[in-house]
Amino acid sequence: MKVCILSDSHDHIPLIDAAVAEARAAGAEAVLHAGDLVAPSTLHCLEKHGLPVHVIHGNNTGDLYALTRLSHKPNGVVRYHGMDAGIELAGKRIFIVHYPHYAHAMAATGDWDLVCCGHSHKVEMTHIPNTHGGETLVINPGTVGGVGTSPATWIFGDLSTMEFEVRELPKSIEYNQTPSAP
Repeated sequence: MKVCILSDSHDHIPLIDAAVAEARAAGAEAVLHAGDLVAPSTLHCLEKHGLPVHVIHGNNTGDLYALTRLSHKPNGVVRYHGMDAGIELAGKRIFIVHYPHYAHAMAATGDWDLVCCGHSHKVEMTHIPNTHGGETLVINPGTVGGVGTSPATWIFGDLSTMEFEVRELPKSIEYNQTPSAP
């Protein structure tokens, strides 16, 4: 199963839309958003892609009531998990949290195959030694919103092989408001 991992979209709708469109075209079957989307309405642009979007909030949460309502929309794609999420996809145990220090601690437990985080706006893919004698992969996709001087980045991954790659979007997408095709 292929996935799109992103974080820190900060209401940059054209960029989050472009990342998910690219991921879907490459075969992604789910989106993992590690927080700081800000306004829940940001996620409306993803409905046309039809992929389940697992989202947690970060420190820029926006309207949590509206996010909860969005996640309960009949036939909706948004799965809002609160401040963190423990999910299973393709037989892999995945933990999603916004803060890197929390992600590293959860990875160290050895209870997860993959831990995703955000917050720093810096891409990180690192293996953390865990209490079971192995290692757990921690992925921080950076900021898909290209916040500040950071590039607009996201991660495309394959859960069956546990191979992940950084993808970067041109920030100029932000100024081209042409919606992507479904």
